[in-house]
Amino acid sequence: MKHPIIDIQHLSIEIDGESVLRDVNLTIFGHDFLGIIGPNGGGKTTLVKAILGLIKPINGSICYYNNEGTSVSSIRIGYLPQYNNLDKQFPISVADVILSGLKPQGHLIKRYTQEQRRQAHVIAKQMGMEGMESRHIGSLSGGELQRVLLGRALISNPDVVILDEPNTYLDRKFETKLYDLLEEINQERAIILVSHDIGTVLQNVKSIACLNKILDYHPDTEISAEWLEKNFGCPIELLGHGDLPHRVLRNHRQPLIMN
Repeated sequence: MKHPIIDIQHLSIEIDGESVLRDVNLTIFGHDFLGIIGPNGGGKTTLVKAILGLIKPINGSICYYNNEGTSVSSIRIGYLPQYNNLDKQFPISVADVILSGLKPQGHLIKRYTQEQRRQAHVIAKQMGMEGMESRHIGSLSGGELQRVLLGRALISNPDVVILDEPNTYLDRKFETKLYDLLEEINQERAIILVSHDIGTVLQNVKSIACLNKILDYHPDTEISAEWLEKNFGCPIELLGHGDLPHRVLRNHRQPLIMN
């Protein structure tokens, strides 16, 4: 029997007096791999922040449950934000950034055990960063830093991993490995993947939430062309064969832009 780990009911959020989410209902189960898609400004990141407890709704509720289906005040969530505010000049190594995923909020200093450092090494290897654990983060490329931050999201053995545009800065070679890795991770925990890359999302997730202030949930990955055209403002058709997804724009009139 599947148990929910996150249950969202009638969630509405306003920011600066403007409605961002309206009456959102969504249940996430223990081994879900949910893709959240939608246009810019549709509320994807706002919904993620609400799940993380960073934004308070004006209406509705978000409830959390453990593996037995018992209501709890919180669960472990690993989070990879779309943009990071990590200061690359700060004197910290790759290993310490990964290990910082174990720090309780508000604790600046923490001693790590040998077992935790061993786990950081395992995570670094998974991320393709083996042998680079002692490197200063200022020496990393954008893609390398993104891998390290993904490792930070995973090291706490979370109940659910939330990835907000994880492809940002990643090179194509590691992007392929990323989705293989996420498939492995999904054997142990739920994943919520937020992305504008519709074709790639549909190739990898199990279910889809289409979000543009209101949410349409699809228990599979079938999305109508009408929804895509209405919410993205552009007629998109999706094709997929092999490992190569395509997005095709049908003939349509583009607005004239005057300088």
